[in-house]
Amino acid sequence: MASFRCKYQLFFLCFLLFVTFSGGIQLIVVNNCAQSVWPGMQGSGGHPTPNLGGFHLAPAEEVYFDVPLGWSGRIWARQGCTFDANGKGACQTGDCGGQLHCNGLGAAPPATMVEMTLGTQNSPLHYYDVSLVDGFNIPVSISPVGGGVGCGVAGCEVDLNVCCPSKFEVKSGDGKVVGCKSACMALQSDSYCCTGQYASPDTCKPTLFSQLFKSICPRAYSFAYDDPTSLNMCKATRYLITFCPPRR
Repeated sequence: MASFRCKYQLFFLCFLLFVTFSGGIQLIVVNNCAQSVWPGMQGSGGHPTPNLGGFHLAPAEEVYFDVPLGWSGRIWARQGCTFDANGKGACQTGDCGGQLHCNGLGAAPPATMVEMTLGTQNSPLHYYDVSLVDGFNIPVSISPVGGGVGCGVAGCEVDLNVCCPSKFEVKSGDGKVVGCKSACMALQSDSYCCTGQYASPDTCKPTLFSQLFKSICPRAYSFAYDDPTSLNMCKATRYLITFCPPRR
């Protein structure tokens, strides 16, 4: 038993040393949905896009990959996708130019967004959130694996499609609601988009619709300046991103 304990402690120490000196962060992406999803990824300006920006994830499947310390970008789920042997096709929601590998292209809204900046020049802390600013397609959460006090979970773990206002609905060919537009996208107003004279935290305030979504998903961004209750700060070596997470 003592020998096993020593070997385990040595392994754990080696793992910590590897993480420390490699400077990498591991992202674990899990599909807990009953159907396939096609995660899309986009590095922010100047940051690489992992895994060519997209891949298929079957139900109960998970994928591990590393990003460099300081990486910044977005991850989202595409659903209802069909691709040919060359990776060309389309998705009902979250599409990125009709291709399996997004290769730096962003998502067509509506799409529930996981956003993260894993350290900056001015701060070693990691910042992450789940945003409904670009609308909603499926539930998602992000949580640190370890990290200590204050490392919270960000997410929208409820299917907002079932309570989406009718004018915000995005439907599939068979009439099923597969996405919910943001108020900005649906109503095209500066007050909802936080643009024009509303382009500051002083003038852009919660609306009836953002308050509705916030009441259902209190740990997600409901509008552009929803920082105080939605932005998480942590410092961990691994982050778990779960599509269709179990409700807490």
